[in-house]
Amino acid sequence: MTPGRREFLMVGGGVIATLGFPRVTLAGPGETIEMKGTARGEHVWFAPVGLAVAPGTTVRFVNRDPGNSHTATAYHPDIFDRQRRTPEQAVVWDSDFLLPGESFEVTLTVSGVYDYYCLPHEMAGMVGRILVGQPTDQGWEGAAGDSDDLEPEALAGFPRVDDIIARGRILREEYE
Repeated sequence: MTPGRREFLMVGGGVIATLGFPRVTLAGPGETIEMKGTARGEHVWFAPVGLAVAPGTTVRFVNRDPGNSHTATAYHPDIFDRQRRTPEQAVVWDSDFLLPGESFEVTLTVSGVYDYYCLPHEMAGMVGRILVGQPTDQGWEGAAGDSDDLEPEALAGFPRVDDIIARGRILREEYE
């Protein structure tokens, strides 16, 4: 049986329609940081609080705290006029408020230390640190020093860079 005009048009139309669809791009390597809190809300934290990743890693922040909204906000003058605590050439981010179960992603490409915080819970020490690449990378920018725009609870919440390098990821209870 020879295909007729109708079959030819259906197959040809399908091929043309398929070519018009956007291609799906698979996400690169990724890591997840959870936002957590106790049932009564007296303690809130990021898990892990310290994380080492390769350049190009997508980090996904997920609010796993059923009782609170949280943000993942980079320290940067462009965001609430904070001291820069990210590499100079890095893309900075603010997730806005995430309700329980919601998530936010950012891809980190510039080597260095990225400090971030939860906007409503920074004074409770809800901060975190991500290392992208290695201190031996060209252009690596190390951790920012102490700052008068940070509460002592926030400064105390950042794990040491050396500890993150040695272990790869640090949960809050592991370094307190």
